[in-house]
Amino acid sequence: MGSKREIRRGSQATAVFVIILGVFAIAACIVSLLLYLHYEQALRSLKTQQVTDAGIEPLDPEKTAYTTEEVQTLLLETEEETKANMLAVIKEKMLSGEGTVEMLKDFYPENIIMLYDDIYYFYEISETLAKHSYVEENFKLNLNNELEYYDNGVLASHKGIDVSKYQGEIDWAQVKSADVEYAFLRLGIRGYESGALVLDETYLANVQGANLQGIQVGVYFFTQAVNTTEAIEEAQFVLDNIASDQVNYPIVFDMEDVGGDAARTANLTVEERTAITIAFCETIKAAGFTPMIYGNTHTFLQMLDMEQLESYEKWFAYYNTPVYFPYQFSIWQYSDVGTIPGIQGGVDINISFKEW
Repeated sequence: MGSKREIRRGSQATAVFVIILGVFAIAACIVSLLLYLHYEQALRSLKTQQVTDAGIEPLDPEKTAYTTEEVQTLLLETEEETKANMLAVIKEKMLSGEGTVEMLKDFYPENIIMLYDDIYYFYEISETLAKHSYVEENFKLNLNNELEYYDNGVLASHKGIDVSKYQGEIDWAQVKSADVEYAFLRLGIRGYESGALVLDETYLANVQGANLQGIQVGVYFFTQAVNTTEAIEEAQFVLDNIASDQVNYPIVFDMEDVGGDAARTANLTVEERTAITIAFCETIKAAGFTPMIYGNTHTFLQMLDMEQLESYEKWFAYYNTPVYFPYQFSIWQYSDVGTIPGIQGGVDINISFKEW
């Protein structure tokens, strides 16, 4: 679940030069973008006391008509002050190592900002979708550098992992000793080109190992369904390969953008993907299990219609702190490079805010 990035290092001199050029280029682009987006706001502020913060006299509130020169003069002064303030913020964030999206978050708290395929998207936060109530200050790192959540000073989160064949053979006794409470196991996938349903080759060993150690088990299925019929088929495939006494945590629908024109789901619309998701979740729900949807900001904001999926549990993937997502979710996958005894290499680490 989570992409891995390879970083290639060049010479130190070249890197420094490229970084300097990048900083100036990004700063220039951001200032231009922000000034454009703030133009109407500047116009509205001309009649308010807001402009006095920049040392500019506001227009007379009793006056209803202004010459072109009066408006242009005040706008120019406001724009220069705004530009200077923005550049100061951008410089500070650049020096601290923060990225462009992090800067935009501060300027646009009423939006969810995301970067996808080199395009910045500004999504207004929905007033109708339920919001989570997690408090940023209540997230703490423990001595093992693992994230925990406290409510009134009491630990309120639960530690979990998710694994697949890529973690190889797992020593579940050691995993249990690391205070892992639950594990989501990849049960299977549908081939992104062939469309065949495939059971994860480590699923049976993993479910038996986790059950033996008393670790709670949920499963997830990596979908490539292109219609609701295939989504129901995927759900039934999951149900056919689990036993109710083995799986008591949610059954998760993992819809990810695999990229490339070869993927059989490449041209699906938001409505089609949403209908597919509902078909899977309702089949799981009818069988007496809890359905859940896994995704990141791209999944939930660009691939699916969250208004139609409000009633289902959400599992959110985001590898930075604080968590940047206003809507309700039950599990946060906060790292894809975690270290757990009994598992070779990196593993996805999660905290949940409830038990099932």
